[in-house]
Amino acid sequence: MATGTRARRGIDALANVLRIIGMAIVLVLVVFIVLTLLDANPDNGLTTIVRDLANTFNLGLSDLFQPEEPKLGVVLNYGTAALIWFAITTVVVRLVRRAA
Repeated sequence: MATGTRARRGIDALANVLRIIGMAIVLVLVVFIVLTLLDANPDNGLTTIVRDLANTFNLGLSDLFQPEEPKLGVVLNYGTAALIWFAITTVVVRLVRRAA
């Protein structure tokens, strides 16, 4: 196996891992939005875990928009964070793949 092929596989593997991590973060934010919209029990273990993770990955945007309706605020703020994470993931994965 050529060294270039091995390096290419390593870069592809790294890009895939980064894509999976980025999409997992986006998924957590989207699931938090859905749980909020569906009035999930805030004391439930799953809901608590998702909320804590979403608050970790919200990029400080949890109070960017402050509409009168709290659910709309969650959609706007955490939705914005999800879009930014999606964009960051896309750019980083493309840069890693071009590095080879």
